[in-house]
Amino acid sequence: MFVPPVLRVFLLSLCAFPVSYLANRLSAFEEPSAVLGLGVAAVLVVFSVAYATVRCDVPVDCIFYFFSVCAFTSVIDLIIGLEQDGYISGFMEFYMNEGEPYLRTAYGMMICYWDGSAHYILYLLMVMKISNGQSYRNVGLYWLGSLSMSMIVFLPGNVLGKYSTDIRPAFLLNVFFIILPIWAGLRVFENSRPAPEVASDKIVAEQNKLPHQRLLDALLLIFLVFAITFTVFRGFVALECPLDSCFTYVYQYEPYIKDPVAYPRVQMLVYLFYALPLLCFFAYGLLVPGCTWMLDWTLIFAGAVAQAQFSHTGGSLHIRTPFTYRVPEESMWPVLLLNLLYVVGPQILALRCLRHPEFFLRVPSQTEMDLDKKQK
Repeated sequence: MFVPPVLRVFLLSLCAFPVSYLANRLSAFEEPSAVLGLGVAAVLVVFSVAYATVRCDVPVDCIFYFFSVCAFTSVIDLIIGLEQDGYISGFMEFYMNEGEPYLRTAYGMMICYWDGSAHYILYLLMVMKISNGQSYRNVGLYWLGSLSMSMIVFLPGNVLGKYSTDIRPAFLLNVFFIILPIWAGLRVFENSRPAPEVASDKIVAEQNKLPHQRLLDALLLIFLVFAITFTVFRGFVALECPLDSCFTYVYQYEPYIKDPVAYPRVQMLVYLFYALPLLCFFAYGLLVPGCTWMLDWTLIFAGAVAQAQFSHTGGSLHIRTPFTYRVPEESMWPVLLLNLLYVVGPQILALRCLRHPEFFLRVPSQTEMDLDKKQK
């Protein structure tokens, strides 16, 4: 009986439960170096099993096996999150003690939940598309943005925060999620973008419209102005700007930015130095027609902001965050609405570029337009 590759990967990923359960009961993994060795061995074994079970039946891109391993590690992260919240027990205690104890923080748990849910779904979706010979570029770009943001904040936060003295050899396992995703990202970009079937005259007509004639784009421009302002403001808060407004915000609205774990502060600085330029470029792309890069970078940015806001907002509300750094109850709704708006805007922008790309496409030449009319 033929079993679809995506189902094989799904079943293989569920092996994370018995593997972690058995490892938790072996005293050999009470040493930090042994935990690192187990992590490396698990990655190699999952890769080998995925390769052995799929290669003979279905010819697939080699990135398929990378995503298969990532699906397994996503389930491991989900186990960590569930165990730290008390929903299950007896699976990853050894890893918390001798592997990566900073995953006990509210932020660490949030990125585990995100990896075990959102990333897991994206991995299975990309595996399915690859095995069916479909383009996985759009899903891959969204994943690339999400994973990149996670690593850019998580790794410096570990080194700079109060858990910097608790870094163990298992920290090196994160190298897997730095080097290989760079290769995977290049493969995603190499994957051909589905050519939008848009008539030449429709492209010209759309690009001749002014911003006020494109209602959604006008609203998105308003959002980008808000996002730019909010990004700069929170960046100043993270930099401990002496302005009264910054002082009021950090104490009455988002004291989580001052949490000594350092993740929220690093997150605000990443927004300031990396997200801010992109927000400005997106505003330019909505004003000037023909910016084809918008089709890719809005997807990357949407994935990055989704991961960042989930982890940051969830961490600021989680019980693992000390009470003094949690969002005050009287400020809960304003903070939630601001953070929700900050994450929803990029998703709408990416969807707008994906569903109606006419404004961002290259203007066809007169010869191409004449040929297009003849074909009709």
